[in-house]
Amino acid sequence: MKHENEKEGIFYAALSYVIWGIIPIYWKFVQQVQPYEILAHRIIWSFVFMAALLVVTKKWKLFTAYLKQISKEPRKLFALFAASLLVSANWGVFIWAVNSNHILETSLGYYINPLVSVLLGVIVLKERLSGAQVLSFCLAAAGVLILGIHFGSIPWVSLILAITFGLYGLAKKMISADSAIGLTLETMMVTPLALGYCVYLALSSHSSFFGSGSVSLFLIGGGIATALPLLYFAKGAQLVPLSMLGFLQYIAPTLTLILGVFVYHETFTKTHLVAFIFIWSALAIYSISKTKWGTAGAGRMKGKRKIGA
Repeated sequence: MKHENEKEGIFYAALSYVIWGIIPIYWKFVQQVQPYEILAHRIIWSFVFMAALLVVTKKWKLFTAYLKQISKEPRKLFALFAASLLVSANWGVFIWAVNSNHILETSLGYYINPLVSVLLGVIVLKERLSGAQVLSFCLAAAGVLILGIHFGSIPWVSLILAITFGLYGLAKKMISADSAIGLTLETMMVTPLALGYCVYLALSSHSSFFGSGSVSLFLIGGGIATALPLLYFAKGAQLVPLSMLGFLQYIAPTLTLILGVFVYHETFTKTHLVAFIFIWSALAIYSISKTKWGTAGAGRMKGKRKIGA
């Protein structure tokens, strides 16, 4: 039974990463729309979809109860507001990058995101790095530096995506809410701003939402496309080990990389290849260090040091 549950968990977790990996295709269908407007609709319709889902799954009472609880805890309320702004910034930069032909940079951003999260853990949570983690971080930094030196500018899209998502994860740790309730709260916090922006566009006759039925449907569907993979991930994460999730997470940036190079024909130079090899090596070392084999190796090294002492 446990084996069957794990297989089901792997399926749902992998499915969530596959959707995240191919989501650029979706945003390309509305690339004629300004990124800010796409973002505003993504926030609004994500909130509408999640609120409806909470009602259908009979979680609305839990949602209102958690909202009352968090309103009395300034620290958690601040973390929720921060998470809302960070995920909105992450979504906005991602949409802009995809529709401005920077898909490779989004892929790089989500490859280095786990290592940024490790660095944030050291800086904010005072966690200690293992030798393997130090090596993996140095290799990833070298990869980013290679791109920066060759192209004359730091890959800011990649770094903003990695940093905002890393900080978002940190804020989520402080909120500690059910994933469905968390996403509903996060989108609810910024929905008034998104609605205000959409009203401004409509009044100034710059809105794309009312110009075409297909565009309207795609903008509304963006809420579902945002929420579904998150729900699949939440279901999968409950059933599979954390180490397995660590390996599965690289499905998304790998698919995005393939899309960028082979579907949308973005330039992939030898410099890109060298930089990505550094980053892939960093991720391989980091991922292995988080498995039972890496942990066992670290344990043996500690044992040897104790004997030597």
